[in-house]
Amino acid sequence: MKLLGAHVSTAGGVHTAPERARALSATAFAIFTRNQRRWAAKPLTDDEAAAFRDQCAACGFPLHHVLPHAGYLINLGAPDKEIVRKSQAGFRDEFERCRRLGLRYLNFHPGSHLGRMSDAACTEQITTFLNRALAEIPDVIAVYESTAGQGSHLGHTFAQLAALIDGVDDKARIGVCLDTCHLHAAGYDLTSAASYERTMREFERVVGLRYLVGAHLNDSKTPLGSRVDRHESLGKGTMGWEPFRLLMNDPRFDGKPLITETVDQELWADELAQLRALAGA
Repeated sequence: MKLLGAHVSTAGGVHTAPERARALSATAFAIFTRNQRRWAAKPLTDDEAAAFRDQCAACGFPLHHVLPHAGYLINLGAPDKEIVRKSQAGFRDEFERCRRLGLRYLNFHPGSHLGRMSDAACTEQITTFLNRALAEIPDVIAVYESTAGQGSHLGHTFAQLAALIDGVDDKARIGVCLDTCHLHAAGYDLTSAASYERTMREFERVVGLRYLVGAHLNDSKTPLGSRVDRHESLGKGTMGWEPFRLLMNDPRFDGKPLITETVDQELWADELAQLRALAGA
C-alpha cells in the first residue's frame, strides 16, 4: 500500500495540518515544524504538541505517516562557524520538536561546503554533529534527502549518501528520502522501466533498501543530469508520468510516505488521484 500526500501548510499552528491533508484524500503528509526561512522560532508548547497528535488521530493519520521537512536555512556542512552554530541549534530544535510531536522522522538536506572544504571533510562535519544530536535526543530518525547536485550540496550521488550513513554510529537512527526531481537532475534516469530498475538496483547495492524511509514525488523543469533543482507539476516536466507509474507499482515503496512538493497546490488533489490511478496500471 502506497502512502500518498503533500507538503501542507501549518498556518494557524501545526495542529491545522492534518485536516488540510485529509481534504486532499491523503494518507500521508509533510510539514515544516517551524518557520522554514528564519533562524528564530516560537517555542512549541505542550498544548500545541498534544493538539497536533489529537488531530492526526482524528483525521486518521498514524504519526509515522508524517515526513516533516527541516528548514531551508540549516546547513550542517557549512564552512562558516557562525552558520554551523545556528544550523546545529536549529536542527536540534527541529529534532526535539519532532520528538515532542510524536513524529518518527526529520527529513533534511545533508549540507553544502560551498567549495571551501573537501566532500570528505564536509561529510565528517555533518556526521560528527549527527552522532551528538542522536545521542542527545531519542526516538527520531534523521533522514537525508537526496539532492540535485546543485552547487556543492552533498547527497546527489548514492556514494555520497552511503558515506553520510557510514559516518553515523547508530544505523537504526538514519534514513534516506529519495526525491524524484533531484534524482533526475543528478543524472539518475527514471523515465523507462529499464533505467528506473537500474537506478533502484544501484541504490540498493550502494546505499541499501533498509535506509529507504520515503520519497518526494516531483517532476522536473530541467533535463536529466542538469544538476539544477526546479520542481514541476507531475507529468508537466521533463520526466513525464512514466517514472511515477513505475514507482507506484514498486513494492519497495510500500508503506512509506510519498510526498508531492509540486509547484501548483491547486493541482495537488488531482495529482494524488492520478498517482492512485497509476497503481496497477
